[in-house]
Amino acid sequence: MIQSLVFCGTPRFAVPTLEALVHAGFPVRLVVTQPDKPRGRGLVLTSSPVKQSALSLNLPITQPESIKNNADFRSQLASINPDAIIVVGYGRIIPQWMIDLPRLGNINLHASLLPKYRGAAPIQWAIAHGETMIGVTTMRIDAGLDTGDILLQKEMPIGANDTAETLAPALAASGSELIVETLRCLQAGKIEGRPQNNAHATTAPILKKDDGRIDFRLSAQKIRNLMRGFQPWPGVFTSFRGKNLHIWNAMLSQRLLGAGELLAEGDRLFVGCGEDALEVLEVQLEGKKRMSASDFIHGYRPQNGEKVGS
Repeated sequence: MIQSLVFCGTPRFAVPTLEALVHAGFPVRLVVTQPDKPRGRGLVLTSSPVKQSALSLNLPITQPESIKNNADFRSQLASINPDAIIVVGYGRIIPQWMIDLPRLGNINLHASLLPKYRGAAPIQWAIAHGETMIGVTTMRIDAGLDTGDILLQKEMPIGANDTAETLAPALAASGSELIVETLRCLQAGKIEGRPQNNAHATTAPILKKDDGRIDFRLSAQKIRNLMRGFQPWPGVFTSFRGKNLHIWNAMLSQRLLGAGELLAEGDRLFVGCGEDALEVLEVQLEGKKRMSASDFIHGYRPQNGEKVGS
């Protein structure tokens, strides 16, 4: 019987799991989330989505600055003696003493079909690499990076127009159900962890700004995949007349143009790629608001044959 849980999480992706645990009747004795951080132009201290959810659920909360060598935090968890620690996007490396504490282990929800896309940005990289299937995995945390034994998995298709923004909430909802199912199976002794096949492992490292810089020698499909995967940050961008130009929406086109070559036809804007072209639908020039391709054409009058990214 599971008599106590500790939940560690920070982003919006983790909220459905916390709420699902409470609604399923699991005893969440403590919520661990990152400290409030200054956000926005006014740098107002803002609570994490998980903290906001925990407050609404009247759950006890702690926000340690660090956890590895934090004696007070270690003592607090030891006094709870949790049967399991649930970790969803907490944003800290779980130290060995936490891994060893609960009898059922530290159970992590990861937004990929492990061992594929280990790392901080699995949804973004799966879309960017043109995957048509993704999923969620529950696993026992070990000392490696997303290398622990797999408990349960659930698949989900990636639609042709899905972005990281549209897919994340669906995966979060699916993952919340999988965590509840995992705990019920563990409670009943119905599942054992199975080792990951490291030969099939791929990585999904944290995104950097320059990951979004467009190489127009790539095919139009590959560039569109990057555009879908890297929303809302870093997006995909190039340079136009010395300024960064974000491309927020585009569709495939059969136009034959040189890599990075622009073509304006009436209110429609095309850019050449390594294979075929993209019809650009929405852009944002550095320092300006997002605008349609039509507004961009009328405002900046790109010349046919003019190149971006050079």
